[in-house]
Amino acid sequence: MNVMGARERFVHVRPGSGLRVGLGLALLFGAGTMPLQAQAQNNSVLDELTKAAESWAQQNLDDQVLEALKQTDQELVRRLFRELTKRLEAENLYDLGPLKDNARRLLPVLQESKETRPYAIWLQNELDYLEAAEQLRRQMQPQPPKRGSPAPPPPPTPEAQRTVWDKRLEARPLPPGARTYVPRLKPIFVAGGAPAALVWLAEVESSFNPDARSPTGAVGLFQFMPATAHSLGLSLSPRDERMNPERSAQAAAKYLRYLYARFGDWRLTFAAYNAGEGRVAGLLSQARTRSYYTIASRLPAETQLYVPKLEATLKKREDMTLGALRLPPP
Repeated sequence: MNVMGARERFVHVRPGSGLRVGLGLALLFGAGTMPLQAQAQNNSVLDELTKAAESWAQQNLDDQVLEALKQTDQELVRRLFRELTKRLEAENLYDLGPLKDNARRLLPVLQESKETRPYAIWLQNELDYLEAAEQLRRQMQPQPPKRGSPAPPPPPTPEAQRTVWDKRLEARPLPPGARTYVPRLKPIFVAGGAPAALVWLAEVESSFNPDARSPTGAVGLFQFMPATAHSLGLSLSPRDERMNPERSAQAAAKYLRYLYARFGDWRLTFAAYNAGEGRVAGLLSQARTRSYYTIASRLPAETQLYVPKLEATLKKREDMTLGALRLPPP
């Protein structure tokens, strides 16, 4: 199967669509929460950013979703989603932490109506990354220097990532849908040539909720974008098969098997599933390496957190390390 590049921008919005760093949070809740210096920004710049946010929302959010929200809530959704997608796509994962409080405030708003609830499922999952990013920042820079501006913390070590994710998942209960879907979908993964344990990818992607929808159009248990779904044989009409657990599981197994055949390493496979195989292959080529850890800090912030979260999820749910993952016999 040739699906090279099919999942580029699989979860993320197209490059260049984010608000400028530093103004996004201030715009979320109006100038009243901004420092005085920030309030003095040129009005033309603010107008430009507002128009950019509106343009992004028109391209990425359904009209029915926006209609279900109050006018003030529409602005919060547009600006938070726009800033969040930008920071998830950028390389500095520590920039995600400051968004966590606004994401928490927005969750109840999105949970109020059936039109916006699928986005609430997505945002709840992303909130896990925002909180983990803040925990990692504190772990890597527990005490800033006393004089001058504090130096930025270094990228988190693999050990720090493992510690944070193991602790976050330690007491986490099973998602409501897991008891239903795990026994049903494991045989489908095996039949598709992927390890049965990788069914837990659905916990990381959607908390086993087939209604989950990202603001950039990824849908279902395994969060397929339309083009990727089509390339993997899923139909989007008259019924969207991305929301069919069995059909989407077949597609996920097929794609994971392909990625592992290409990269020969599970961490690189997971990184390619999340960030796009072209991006991962390009970074490996530039660095002349086959090591995930060599390129990890240059991957999107979401991917840097996604890979160790999936690894920790497998450990929590299956008591399995990546070294124990084996493809089923043909």
